[in-house]
Amino acid sequence: MYVLINGAGITYTGIAIDPRARLIQHNAGTGARFTRGRGPWRILYAEGPLGHGDALRREAALKRARGFKAALKAGL
Repeated sequence: MYVLINGAGITYTGIAIDPRARLIQHNAGTGARFTRGRGPWRILYAEGPLGHGDALRREAALKRARGFKAALKAGL
């Protein structure tokens, strides 16, 4: 599970076995549609390794957590 941030302060949360390899895909424009054209991205936060189900649940919990991303941005 990972959180990316770009220069405009936009965050993106996703899951991957190898977040660094996935970051390369996002920055190359071959990652998620949301991240295309909004880069360059960098890893702001990562957790793991987690099993697939646990990673999905953790990603959903972070997206629901009010202020999590704001707290991460404030700590930059």
